[in-house]
Amino acid sequence: MRKTQSLSITLPHDMAKAVKQKVASGDYATESEVIREGLRALNERDAALENWLRTEGVARYDAFKRDPRTEPAEEVFAQLRQHHAKRLKRSAR
Repeated sequence: MRKTQSLSITLPHDMAKAVKQKVASGDYATESEVIREGLRALNERDAALENWLRTEGVARYDAFKRDPRTEPAEEVFAQLRQHHAKRLKRSAR
């Protein structure tokens, strides 16, 4: 049995151009390799988010349930922006 499956996908022009540029630059041998790498990165991001939700997210929820004092929204959003910026830096590597 084959370990691969052929798919036909439609991309916006800018994304299709980016895929073709990756191949033309020699970074990837085929367009399929570019798409596979993108899907691997997406899976890694999803796994990291799931892990964060199960660990830090649950811990924060539990802490809130023990002591439901609230934080000002500005502080919460600042923390979220900081966390998001760190994740973007890690995924850019």
